[in-house]
Amino acid sequence: MPASLLIMAVLAVLWIGASGAARAEYPVTFNFFAGIPYELANPGGSLPGANDWSCKPTAAHPDPVVLIHGTAGGAQTNWGAYAPLLANEGYCVYALTYGNLDVPWPLSALGGMKPIPGSAAQLGVFVDRVLAATGAAKVDFIAHSQGNIVGDYYIKRLGGSGKVDRFVGIAPPWLGIFGDQMTVIRAFGSRLGVDADTVDGVSALGAICQACPEMLGNSSFMNALNADGVYDPSVTYINLASNFDEAVWPSIALVPAANVTNVRMQDGCPTDFSDHMAIAGSHRAAMVALNALDPDHVRPVPCEFVPPFTG
Repeated sequence: MPASLLIMAVLAVLWIGASGAARAEYPVTFNFFAGIPYELANPGGSLPGANDWSCKPTAAHPDPVVLIHGTAGGAQTNWGAYAPLLANEGYCVYALTYGNLDVPWPLSALGGMKPIPGSAAQLGVFVDRVLAATGAAKVDFIAHSQGNIVGDYYIKRLGGSGKVDRFVGIAPPWLGIFGDQMTVIRAFGSRLGVDADTVDGVSALGAICQACPEMLGNSSFMNALNADGVYDPSVTYINLASNFDEAVWPSIALVPAANVTNVRMQDGCPTDFSDHMAIAGSHRAAMVALNALDPDHVRPVPCEFVPPFTG
């Protein structure tokens, strides 16, 4: 009888462990577009593993992770790979859609359209909610494209310094999209007698995406944001960039500083062809991001073929 009871107890423990693992395991698809089916099925909803407001951080992962999407992205459409991956790794993970226009769905799913200061304020409210719900002292950021500028504006201009520990920047346009090339384009247009704002489509673009002209290289917005330096000294930054990015080249994204680690995805892996979208969906980039969040438990980052667009 004692032996049978022992066997039953062992089986119960194994069943609880197995069922718990099953409940915590979410399917992960490494593809930039992996979140779109979830948005189509549940407009304005949350990805599997994301926005669990009852989640409590563990000692292994004490900082909740906030995902900050890029231009025209959203809480679901930008993070189909990352939200379930991070949840499976034991993180409390949260994602919001910021800066979306007051229009009906599906256009309302396109975030990052409004001016960056307002979007950063939305992010600040969201971060405070995450900290209150989890009881954590700080969050970590993973941002893509415009999300990096929104996150940095929040840290540097809206009181976020001290609330963010680690900042993983995926294709971060720290020096502005297209960098100094925008100055060359505007100057060339002016010599032809063409208004500088129309020559690069800034006026037309800004009517739809008000944040887009703000992010251009040498814009008054970017110059003001970087006037005191690109980074906040209290935050640890890890930047990921690709040689094949169409708008945010490594020279724009991998700005050096004492509190920064820069990663070019092609270093040591010539078969990584990730571009501006694919870099936010590839398995390789995701492994770099996991190592950035938990540098005490570094895992191998395999060199593998990464296709453009999807990752």
